[in-house]
Amino acid sequence: MDPGSYSLGPDSGSLLIHTTRTGLGAKAGHDLTIEVTRWRGEAVVDPTGPAGSSVTLELDAGSLEVRKGTGGVKPLTDGDRREIQKIMREKVLQAGRHPTITFRSTRISGDPESLQVEGDLSLAGVTRPVTVSGVLAGDRVQGTATVTQTLWGIRPYSGLFGALKLNDDVTVRFDLSLIPR
Repeated sequence: MDPGSYSLGPDSGSLLIHTTRTGLGAKAGHDLTIEVTRWRGEAVVDPTGPAGSSVTLELDAGSLEVRKGTGGVKPLTDGDRREIQKIMREKVLQAGRHPTITFRSTRISGDPESLQVEGDLSLAGVTRPVTVSGVLAGDRVQGTATVTQTLWGIRPYSGLFGALKLNDDVTVRFDLSLIPR
């Protein structure tokens, strides 16, 4: 990997959010795969050591789109997708009040086969630390982070009078190519 600054965004790969369900009515709901469709970022790579590297991301909170729903009593319909997206934007993330989600690394450690990126995630008006685990192979970087919604003041969605709930933890996964600036 060459030293320098690399652009990140939808053209460089995918940024996905995975939710799971719980509760007595869990069989009625769906585990969701949600894609962030509008976002940008920059990775600064220092090949002499990860401590000199950094990552910043800026996501449009209104750009989350449901791509897939698994499980459930019946398949996820286009109407279901639209309704879920509306609830995510308006009630869960309050995208009108908090249109941008940001991540800024504060510390990067490890080696290409096992990177740990610590940083500050600003979500729904609250900033808290989060750790991202990743792997760098050539110009590709893949990884995951777990976001516990209640730590950011987000009440996980529930329906059917509380019998169907989303788990508090959601998983963020990414698979990106580093594109030189």
